Amino acid sequence: MKPIWIVDDDHSIRFVLEKALAREGLAVRSFTNSRDVLAALESDAPQVLVSDIRMPGGSGIELLGKVKERLPGLPVIVMTAYSDLDSAVSSFQGGAFEYLPKPFDVTKAVELIRRALEESLREEVADVSQAKMPEMLGQAPAMQDVFRAIGRLSQSIVTVLITGESGSGKELVAHALHKHSPRSGGPFVAINTAAIPKDLLESELFGHERGAFTGAQTTRRGRFEQADGGTLFLDEIGDMPFELQTRLLRVLSDGQFYRVGGHSPLRSNVRVIAATHQNLEERVKHGAFREDLYHRLNVIRLRLPALRERREDVAALTRFFLQKSARELSVEAKRITDPALQQLMQFDFPGNVRQLENICHWLTVMAPAQVIEPKDLPPELLGLADVPSARGPTEETAARGVQAAPAATASPGPDATAPVPAGEGGAPTWLADLERESRRLLQAGVPDVWESLTRKFEAQLIHTALEVTRGRRIEAAQKLGIGRNTITRKIQELGLDA
Repeated sequence: MKPIWIVDDDHSIRFVLEKALAREGLAVRSFTNSRDVLAALESDAPQVLVSDIRMPGGSGIELLGKVKERLPGLPVIVMTAYSDLDSAVSSFQGGAFEYLPKPFDVTKAVELIRRALEESLREEVADVSQAKMPEMLGQAPAMQDVFRAIGRLSQSIVTVLITGESGSGKELVAHALHKHSPRSGGPFVAINTAAIPKDLLESELFGHERGAFTGAQTTRRGRFEQADGGTLFLDEIGDMPFELQTRLLRVLSDGQFYRVGGHSPLRSNVRVIAATHQNLEERVKHGAFREDLYHRLNVIRLRLPALRERREDVAALTRFFLQKSARELSVEAKRITDPALQQLMQFDFPGNVRQLENICHWLTVMAPAQVIEPKDLPPELLGLADVPSARGPTEETAARGVQAAPAATASPGPDATAPVPAGEGGAPTWLADLERESRRLLQAGVPDVWESLTRKFEAQLIHTALEVTRGRRIEAAQKLGIGRNTITRKIQELGLDA
């Protein structure tokens, strides 16, 4: 979060506001005149601007106009004397967020700045959520190479082999290749050849005739037929059983195939895009992958970089996934501070983009405040737990979003499935209680467990915060790190004002 800028030629005003905002944990930068503010705007920007009206070298109203030209969404609070009605009117006409009459009560001034701060952060989130997000994100040179390759292939239907570690986004690249190809009007059909049992994979790919095997009560179209006129994406092709590789090679060679149990050849009008995290050259050398199929697939190869090779993309991806998680969970999107982003960028992400998405989902649920600080990050990013294994999170963990870490605290990651031992290793016992209660409800088949436990959790947090602040809602919201409107809405939804 950026600092709050204070502009006033009166040293005492600057001093009082600086100290009051510092006690609130807010960063502050002070100026004595508008000229210095405009110069600073060339290379920096505030989260909120608080400016006096009458200053040497230019008035606050003039400054307001110039700032609004550059940063139309920036909340500006104008300080003015009680009797200066014209200045107050001019402030609002110029787009000021609010005006602060002098002399002011420091507590009320901080509360007003807090409101402006919330509005500023809310506007940032709205700008991100309303902006049309690109299908793929990446400013790193390695990703720009991928984008250029997709552009060059946009008028081609040549076979493409995508390589890269698990979780790096190979299916997204396949989608993009299809979308920007002459076959974009046709279907895009994906199949993970490693996720389907060996005895079912042949039927999944090529379909089967009625009565071809026990349980085949109707004729079924396979993925090659479903993708007719479009693109078939074969994910984890390196794990395809050797005997099926022969059938796939035949389809790629002459464009014909048979359904399981069928006797009439069918024509294949499909563009094939394959992907693997394996070293196919090594698989060929060890006899696990057909060399002729390898050469048939390896017409054009695209290598997708691991996330640790494109650290400059972590910030944009994090903000995008926080927005996405908030939409999926129907909650207010959380914001992340620059120090927390810096910590994320230092992590190696063995699970790549998928692991970052899981972490953002975890933060949306588990981070205690609306603004994510470094201390709110999961244990493996803080050095409090072993780093997850290099195979990355699975789709199942992505769906769960939150898991219990082996080191006794909820954490995202592929191997974090052990229950939390109560009090062990200094872990908070409430997590152990939560684990036991959620297990009991799930095993009993109680419906809407998520909704039930979330409501109890939120109700207890708000109730405790109101007790601590002796019923002062604005202060309670500030301590919880949520907006004033949010706490009011939650109190009504949870029936806490009854």
